[in-house]
Amino acid sequence: MNEVVIFEGFLDTILEVSIALAPLVLFFIFFQLVYLKLPRMEVLNMVKGVILTFVGIVFFLQGVHVGFLPVGEILGQGMIEHTGKWVVIVVGFILGAVATFAEPAVRALSDEVEKVSAGYIPQIVLLMTLSLGVGLAISIAMIRTIFGIPFMYILLPGYGLTLATTLITKENFVSIAFDSGGVATGPMTVTFIMAFSVGVASQIEGRDPLVEGFGMIALVALIPILSVLLLGLVYLRKEKQNERELEKESQRNNYYSQEG
Repeated sequence: MNEVVIFEGFLDTILEVSIALAPLVLFFIFFQLVYLKLPRMEVLNMVKGVILTFVGIVFFLQGVHVGFLPVGEILGQGMIEHTGKWVVIVVGFILGAVATFAEPAVRALSDEVEKVSAGYIPQIVLLMTLSLGVGLAISIAMIRTIFGIPFMYILLPGYGLTLATTLITKENFVSIAFDSGGVATGPMTVTFIMAFSVGVASQIEGRDPLVEGFGMIALVALIPILSVLLLGLVYLRKEKQNERELEKESQRNNYYSQEG
C-alpha cells in the first residue's frame, strides 16, 4: 500500500522529465554529428551523465510531489492550529535559512563566486548572506499573511530600494546579487516553503490561500538580491577603510623619511 502512495503519478513524472530533457539531448546529438565530433569516450561519459541526471530529477520531483509539498502544507496548518500565529514568523525564518543553505544551486553559485574572485568573496560568506536573506523573506511573507498586508506595499518599495542600492554598491556585486535572486528560488526552497505558506494562509480566518499563500517566491527572489547588494556596501566600506589606513601609513613613512 505504501509503495502505491510513494509511486503515485510516477509515470507522469517520468514523462515530464523526458519531455524536459529531450530537446537538450537532441541538440547535443545534432551538434555532435555535424560540428563537435567528440571522441567516443567523451560521448559515453556524457550519456552516463544524462542518465544520472534523468534518474535524479525523476526521483527528486517524485519526492517533491509525495513528500515536500504535503509535509510543508501540513506543517503550516498544524503550527497555526497548535502554536499560534506569531510562532510561524520565527519558524519561517529558520526553515527559509535552512532550505537555502541546503539548496544545490545556491552552493554552486557561491562556490563559483569564490573561485572567480580568487577567495575575495568566500563561499561561506555568500552562502550565509543568502540563507539569512531568504529566512528574512519568509518571515516578511508570514507577517504579510497574518496582517493581510497588500502584496504591492512590500514589493514596490523593496524593488525600489534594490534598484537604488545598485547605484551605490560595488559594481561586481550587482550581477552576483541578481543571479543570487534566481538561484535562491530553487526547488528546495520553492516546494517546501511555498506549501508551508499556503498551509499557514489556509488556517487563518479571513485569508484566501490563493491570495495570501502565493507571492512569497517574489519576496524570496527580492530579499537575497538586496542582502547581497548590502554585502557589497560592507565590502566597499571595508576597502575604503583599508585605503585610508594605507594612505595614513604612507604619509607616516614619508614623514619619517624626510625627518631622517
